[in-house]
Amino acid sequence: MAVRRCSCKRVFVPAFVLLLLLFVLAIQSDGQQSPREFDQHAGGSAPIWKVEPSFKKDIFTFVRIKYSVDGTYGYGEDPDMRWRIDAPDSDLNFSFRLQQVTSIKVNPEGKFLAITDKELFDYPFIYIVEPGRLTFTEQEVPILRRYLLNGGFLMCDDFWGDRDWLNFSKELKRVFPDRQAIDLQMDHPIFHCVFDIKEKPQVPGVDWGIRSEFTGQTYEARRGPGAEEVHYRAILDDKQRIMVMICHNTDLGDGWEREGENEYYFREFSEKKAYPMGINIVFYAMTH
Repeated sequence: MAVRRCSCKRVFVPAFVLLLLLFVLAIQSDGQQSPREFDQHAGGSAPIWKVEPSFKKDIFTFVRIKYSVDGTYGYGEDPDMRWRIDAPDSDLNFSFRLQQVTSIKVNPEGKFLAITDKELFDYPFIYIVEPGRLTFTEQEVPILRRYLLNGGFLMCDDFWGDRDWLNFSKELKRVFPDRQAIDLQMDHPIFHCVFDIKEKPQVPGVDWGIRSEFTGQTYEARRGPGAEEVHYRAILDDKQRIMVMICHNTDLGDGWEREGENEYYFREFSEKKAYPMGINIVFYAMTH
């Protein structure tokens, strides 16, 4: 199995070292350089672990991308901060579970980066939340294209409905005008490379998820038309490897962030869906 490479510094995660362990009971973890710093500023606590010195250069770091919106489609008092939804707990909890459930060595200090930061090319995996509201700047478009064509991997998560998809697909076209996002079928390796996932997982936000125990509805109806069916789409490189993984009509990040708030939500969505899918995505990103 090939290891994903680019012309920048790479993290190397050999496929053969991945070893599944059992999940344990959830733990609850209650500025802008790292999620842990952000958490400390907010007065919270986060899981802490140490990395052996021999693994300092072979370590996975969860990198969240900062972005802006153009003001015509966003909400809240500070739409330019939509990029930090679910942070820092989402990033820290996922990093902890990745460290705990596999033998991947994971950096307990994640990163918040802009696409224009020089450090971007030091990291093979980046994450964007709620991309339905973002607008890439003219400066960011060629940098992101070069990053992805050089072997980088982008995961996009937590956006719902037709309006979000229309806006984000337009932004993707600016990055890759000659490439189409395709719907991944269930026989794609990304659904089976670590956890054998039987159906495309739809993870609602915690409030909707708790309610689903009684309603059976796992999509967020308030998100408007087109939010009902989950989609896992991708933009591929010339060798048919995924460069951009698009998780539409699902919120894996809430499954990570809110794992400790409700036992039903943890058992049904965090443990069964959000973590397995996220771990599969990272494994695929680091080995293809």
